[in-house]
This record gives sequence, C-alpha cells and structure tokens, in this order.
Amino acid sequence: MALPELLWIWLLVAGTHGLEDGTMRLVNGDSANEGRVEVFYRGQWGTVCDDGWDLDDAHVVCRALGFENATQVLRNAAFGQGTGPIMLDDVECVGTEPSLGDCKSQGWLQSNCGHQEDAGVICNNSEQA
Repeated sequence: MALPELLWIWLLVAGTHGLEDGTMRLVNGDSANEGRVEVFYRGQWGTVCDDGWDLDDAHVVCRALGFENATQVLRNAAFGQGTGPIMLDDVECVGTEPSLGDCKSQGWLQSNCGHQEDAGVICNNSEQA
C-alpha cells in the first residue's frame, strides 16, 4: 500500500475512534442546535429517513446532544441531502430513549428511502447545564 493510502485509512479510523454505535450529530444547520440528523453505526455516519419522523423522535436527538428538547421537526432533506447509508427508517421513539438506536425502527441499515427524505431537527437553543 502506498503511503497516501495508509495515511487516509489512518485518518478515517482515527476520526471515528471512540464513537459508540448510536452516537448522533446535527449537520448542515446554521447553528449548533439545528441540522440534518446523522447517526454513527459500525464505523460510519449515515442519515435517518423522515418516514414517521415526529417530535418524540426529535426530542431524543436533542436531549442526547445536550439540549432541552426539540422545537421543530423537519423532513424532505430540509438541511440538504446526506451521503452514505441511511441508518434508520420508520423510527418510533417514546421520547425518553437515550438514542435513536434504542427506538423502534426497521432496524439498522434497513430502509426504503432516498436521501431526499433525510430527517432534520431544530433543538431548543438552551443547552442543559
């Protein structure tokens, strides 16, 4: 393997080292409290389909990221289309789960969506202390 390839592989692994499956982040928003929902699973980030996406699901994301709750649910790739796999589809949270991975869904990497259906959220801008 050439040195540039080894460096790229090292950067890829180092950038995801220590992340647990179900870790979430918001991408492409204008501020830290909004964006496309992405979930980490098996070494990579992917999106969440907006089928059935509601405020209970969004609350799980926002609370896990340290915000009080969700104030708005967005569908149809409102924060742009993601790339890579669609990690979860038909997510049904009660609202108290620690991660979307703990909610009912079709299961990891089981989806009938395209990225035009990526889910988004706007969280209450006040982070919990």
